[in-house]
Amino acid sequence: MGLVLTQRQLAAMQSPRPRALPGQGALPSVHRAASLEHGVVLGIDPGTRVVGYGAVLVEPFGPRYLEAGVVQADLKAPIHERLAQIARELDLLMARLTPCMVVVEQAFAATNVQSALRIGEGRGVVLACAARTGCQIQQFPPAVAKRAVAGNGAAHKTQVAGMVRRLLGLGAIELELDATDALALALTAILRSNIPVRAGPPSKASKPLTAQRRARS
Repeated sequence: MGLVLTQRQLAAMQSPRPRALPGQGALPSVHRAASLEHGVVLGIDPGTRVVGYGAVLVEPFGPRYLEAGVVQADLKAPIHERLAQIARELDLLMARLTPCMVVVEQAFAATNVQSALRIGEGRGVVLACAARTGCQIQQFPPAVAKRAVAGNGAAHKTQVAGMVRRLLGLGAIELELDATDALALALTAILRSNIPVRAGPPSKASKPLTAQRRARS
């Protein structure tokens, strides 16, 4: 029997409405959808060292797992080079996946000023890359995505990962927690569009989806 998230979980989610932004730059034109009736939703968990991403394809019967992984910058490089590396990789990723919507983790309270600066720098790169594609952009705080997927805004990353696996039928596919966090963001946006998300059989991936996309130096 399929698992359906409850109306209580859906009602608990709040976030700004998506914005359609004009295309910029020299990237290939992409599919732009006015709604989530179909198309690729790309969730991104920002960072300045490792960025998680997860793509979900919205189909008539519900969302289907498409791809997930991480973009990892050279940890020995200075911050400006790491951000440039991440930006290049995200540009390539978005040009390949052509998402109709990019969902980014929203800023949350940091423990110190330095952490807050790094969080802002990482999010800025992701938002700029997404804006250049002209797709819709949504942002959700971590607690909102956790509540949407796991039913608890304070759920541990492993709990979120477990529910993401169940809802998308990932089976034995191995994914890092940064990637499952990104998939949770994509699912949160889909749930807000009232598209039912049901647990299904294991996804039949045509290629390995666990390999990391390492940023070029």
